[in-house]
Amino acid sequence: MTIIAAADGSALGNPGPAGWAWYIDDSTWRCGGWKRGTNNQGELTAVLDLLRQTAHTDEPLHVLCDSQYVINSITKWMAGWKRKGWKKADGKPVLNVGVMKALDEAMQDRTVTFEWVKGHAGHDLNEKADVLANGAAKAHSAKKEPEPGPGFPGAQDVGAGEDPAAPPAAGGAGQRSASASGSASAPAREGRTRTTTRASSAAEPDLFSLDDDADEAPGRTDLDLVVELERSLLTQTVRGDRARLEALLDPEWSHVCARGEVWSRADRLAAAGASGPSTVEPTMDLIEARRIGADSILLVWRERSGDGATLRSSVWVRSGGSWRQTFQQGTPEA
Repeated sequence: MTIIAAADGSALGNPGPAGWAWYIDDSTWRCGGWKRGTNNQGELTAVLDLLRQTAHTDEPLHVLCDSQYVINSITKWMAGWKRKGWKKADGKPVLNVGVMKALDEAMQDRTVTFEWVKGHAGHDLNEKADVLANGAAKAHSAKKEPEPGPGFPGAQDVGAGEDPAAPPAAGGAGQRSASASGSASAPAREGRTRTTTRASSAAEPDLFSLDDDADEAPGRTDLDLVVELERSLLTQTVRGDRARLEALLDPEWSHVCARGEVWSRADRLAAAGASGPSTVEPTMDLIEARRIGADSILLVWRERSGDGATLRSSVWVRSGGSWRQTFQQGTPEA
């Protein structure tokens, strides 16, 4: 019987408190994270942990993932990176190479298929993994350890490591999960065929594969880049940096805030950092991202903060090769 699991990652602030999770059912799931990491590192580590947790079974594994970056990295780009000494086509080092090498090792002699699913679109397993990953990130934001979950029956817990970019080798230091207490190490696998496929041909690259080579990501869109830029505007690092705001806000930028006030770009720049640092940064739940013109994108999303939730929409335009926000509106959620 094929094991079907969803894997997901989350990062608050990106980089910031980060989480990862995989979910099969209510009795078979795991999550973890770090005090500082990126969404990509969370996505990759979720798949890595899932591969390691199921390493002792001969059953095929089918991974549901909303990150095309993760799927492409494993099924499409990794072989070329290895041939080039873990370098990209332009000679630059591969990002998150520690995790990539660990994934490559974990994939050996495994029967694994991948399927892209659209995130935040009501897919049950994906939604469960997303909630767990986001919860792990929030736990680390509050300087707490998330509940790791039961794991896969008979598996050995090797942990995710203190450094999300360099997880420990499989079989390294770590506590065994409750379900694996007293179990032996995973047996050697013989005669299995490695199969990695994408069930979806949709070109929807991950948010943080922005510096991958064009030949490694043909047909990519700009939607995820704009979503990432929108998320960055929620971070204190960007909100308090006038130079960064000038680069991200269009000269004609305007904002209708949740209180009904209209702000100009000059108003926003003058307020940069004026409110002082916040202990908790808002988070963004994407509702919709769609192109409304050749060089314009509309985002609809929910901002969550200590004061409640606000529904927001924003319009981004491309000028001179760069994307900039030109309009945003906020409405308190009932």
